[in-house]
Amino acid sequence: MTDTDSRFAALGARPGKIVAVHLAYASRADQRGRRPASPSYFFKPSSSLAASGAQIERPAGTELLAFEGEIALVIGAPARWTTPENAWSHVAAITAANDFGLYDLRANDKGSNVRSKGGDGYTPIGPTLIDAAGIDPASLRLRTWVNGDLVQDDTTAGLIFPLAQIVADLSQHFTLETGDLILTGTPAGSSVVVPGDVVEVQVDAGPLSTGRLRTTVVQGARAFDGAIGSLPAVDDHQRAEAWGSSDAAGLIAGAPVLTAALREKLSRVPVAALSGQLRKRGLNDVTIDGVRPLTAGSRFVGTARTLRFLPHREDLFAARGAGYNAQKRAFDAVEEGEVLVIEARGETGSGTLGDILAIRAHARGAAAIVTDGGVRDAEAVAAVGIPVFSAGPHPAVLGRRHIPWETDVAIGCGGTTVEPGDIVVGDGDGVIVLPPALAEEVVDAALAQEEEDAWIARQVASGHPVDGLFPMNAAWRDRYESERSS
Repeated sequence: MTDTDSRFAALGARPGKIVAVHLAYASRADQRGRRPASPSYFFKPSSSLAASGAQIERPAGTELLAFEGEIALVIGAPARWTTPENAWSHVAAITAANDFGLYDLRANDKGSNVRSKGGDGYTPIGPTLIDAAGIDPASLRLRTWVNGDLVQDDTTAGLIFPLAQIVADLSQHFTLETGDLILTGTPAGSSVVVPGDVVEVQVDAGPLSTGRLRTTVVQGARAFDGAIGSLPAVDDHQRAEAWGSSDAAGLIAGAPVLTAALREKLSRVPVAALSGQLRKRGLNDVTIDGVRPLTAGSRFVGTARTLRFLPHREDLFAARGAGYNAQKRAFDAVEEGEVLVIEARGETGSGTLGDILAIRAHARGAAAIVTDGGVRDAEAVAAVGIPVFSAGPHPAVLGRRHIPWETDVAIGCGGTTVEPGDIVVGDGDGVIVLPPALAEEVVDAALAQEEEDAWIARQVASGHPVDGLFPMNAAWRDRYESERSS
């Protein structure tokens, strides 16, 4: 059947396996607010393949069918333990692909994407192949159109992980066989499509082109049966992820990302635990370094409100430092539950706030103040009762080193970028920034890890050696799961 099945017409045969990359383009990573340290993957069934010109059904009772224009690699010579330098020689051809996903089922699969990306017709491919020999894998162009409008346009120069690295990495774990497909990730611009929409994807290698891979979205008549398996479910987080942003999803501007329930969970998790979970997701540069609490035991959770100082220059300070400047406006504007985060460039040679401004922030219900600069009147500030994390005390006034410049913009504080609305958490170990889209996932994982670590600590305290227990081997894992479920 494979020779005559239209689903495999572009390839000539049914592939043994289809491997897809989760997140590969810098533009997509920036859009998602997270950048992985190494590539990660999922499998798609070959039954999900479709030819150019085919239709894809959006199942009844769902709303978030999203396209992802991608470059597909077709393996020629089998690859096992190949190197990045030799990996491209194992690629026979490239073509266009569309990695459709149903975000209504995304949370149910928790990253495996079995149902959310494995549906019939969810992997259109073609219409033609480009011979991989002689083309530059770092200079391929990928474009996607929806109803004739260009919505994705990027090149493989924008990949976080070069194509050859992806092939080599996969070959470390299993044999890539002749005919296997690798879907290499999508750039920014992926979004939701609805019945009636036409999606086209094209890959170009210099003058060579795959032509446009065309797919039409239609409405399906059948809904999923909750008596058999989990039903589709969406929330605003999935809507924002599927559409590409909260604005694109039409979510209410200013809707709270830090709900009372999420705030309560974050208040129970140490910053160190959050740091560990973010690191597992490829985020290492999310700590505000060099800041410590003025008062021991201080802890806070809140959303960022930002204030930026520039280096002192006499003429500019005269123009912008006096009167109702950016510093005073920020302290007057901070809202209940917000954290005022101040960019002072790590300059500790002056104060960035004093007791009057701390009192103002406290009166407005601010959750905390974080500055990578100094604090003036430090003892009086500490006595106000609002958590303040800083680089330390200094007696000099602001104008010795800084110009209050602007508010409510992306800033750099303590070596990391902070955007207005980011979730900020602080305790005795320091301060960390959580991308809002990851907060629920990260805190739930951190709470689970804390529970596990507490159980391990009890075993160690009762006399068990750490070997095999920390981390747990299979026997200890079975015991832990048994006690946890009893």
